[in-house]
Amino acid sequence: MLHGRLLDPQRLRHNGPVMREAPSPTPVALPSRDDPTIAALSERFGGPAGARAVPAHRWWGPIRVALAVACAVFALGVIADTPCRDDSWAERDHQMWTSLCYSDVPFLYRERGFAEEKVPYADTRLEYPVVTGAVMQATAYIVRAATGNGGEALIESGRFYDLTAVLLGIAFLVTVFATARTIRRRPWDGLLVAASPVVLLTATINWDLLAVAATALAILAWTRRRGVLTGVFIGLGVAAKLYPVLLLGALLLVVLRSPRRRQDAGQFVAALGAAIVTWIALNLPVYLWAPDGWAAFFMFNAERTADFGSVWFALGLSGVTLPDPVNLAALAAAGLLLVAIVVLALTAPEQPRFAQLAFLAVAAFLLVNKVWSPQYALWLLPLAVLARPRWRDVLIWQVAEVVYFVGIWWYLAGELTDTQYSVGVAIRAAGLLWLMGVVVRDVIRPRHDPVRPYADPLAPVRLELPRT
Repeated sequence: MLHGRLLDPQRLRHNGPVMREAPSPTPVALPSRDDPTIAALSERFGGPAGARAVPAHRWWGPIRVALAVACAVFALGVIADTPCRDDSWAERDHQMWTSLCYSDVPFLYRERGFAEEKVPYADTRLEYPVVTGAVMQATAYIVRAATGNGGEALIESGRFYDLTAVLLGIAFLVTVFATARTIRRRPWDGLLVAASPVVLLTATINWDLLAVAATALAILAWTRRRGVLTGVFIGLGVAAKLYPVLLLGALLLVVLRSPRRRQDAGQFVAALGAAIVTWIALNLPVYLWAPDGWAAFFMFNAERTADFGSVWFALGLSGVTLPDPVNLAALAAAGLLLVAIVVLALTAPEQPRFAQLAFLAVAAFLLVNKVWSPQYALWLLPLAVLARPRWRDVLIWQVAEVVYFVGIWWYLAGELTDTQYSVGVAIRAAGLLWLMGVVVRDVIRPRHDPVRPYADPLAPVRLELPRT
């Protein structure tokens, strides 16, 4: 019996039976050997890991390390909110802006009727999709039950933030875990998400991490060829924030370029159907119960004008006359960018990866959206890491996000002029454009893609043809 060897019939008549080694598995990508930035830094600590390197402690594998770092980073972010937490975000004042600790969470508890035991959608207008609204309502119930009757709204809002932070921390750990597991031979990529400065600064501003976790799980499910599960997570994400719907377009493009188009088309149809059914199942009860309240989210976004963070808002501050309404201009710009992504996907020399197209679609949407809040960077985090897991490129983008994060709060505090704030918006857009450009380059020239040798099972095959 030939263990691990196959006969090569094409060379049999020339050289006799020729043995060919069966494909060997690709080794796990170690950051100190795989990533040029980490490799250069490792020279200060003895150089990159050797070919036969083993972990000093086997229990502390890549995923556990990433989860531990994620806990530390998230905890530091919560601690950074202490200047505001001490008085439960009593009011929006100068100190809150300069301390960089603003959060929507306690204010919405007091301003959307949760403190008065009002029910969202039915008793009060809530500009959030139903899953986010359900999480807010459940959290408010728990806070009021723990506080008892007659609790002060200000104190309750602080506790509402505390419990929300715990839930968001769990969602962040799910995101890190899913990212680390998506590419089997690249578990260390989860550390790029776990150690993110963007998470430290923006994780508890709003409930965005709920949709981010669902998005990361959807990508993980697709890599395991679980079409229905992929759709369930996409539907869940869309019911928390609208942006995960863009993943369906990215999936369609991946399937159109797939060499296994028939099989992958079946998975896509299953994902699309599951996403629609999941979204309807979550939304229909609320729609039937309170149709006007359910529609408030869509009406709010349709009526919203150019707001903080967007390129449109910065242009307006710079004296540029904005189109009226800006909705049509934003939709037209988004449409053009999405068409460009479609052309890129269909003309690329090889099938683009799902994460690459998903990142480009969400990034394009944010670039021309009417509002670009600081925490929206979380939408891109797992997508950016899976699309381009290189510390240099991810950090360039995140440094630009940090610059804007400081700029928006200082601007609201009156410390920056309109021009200075607009420069911050431009820096943020430039950082994202840099990362988008690198991902586009990887799609056009797949040899630059650091993930492809690990994601494509055909790529790492190496044959040896010794004579016998």
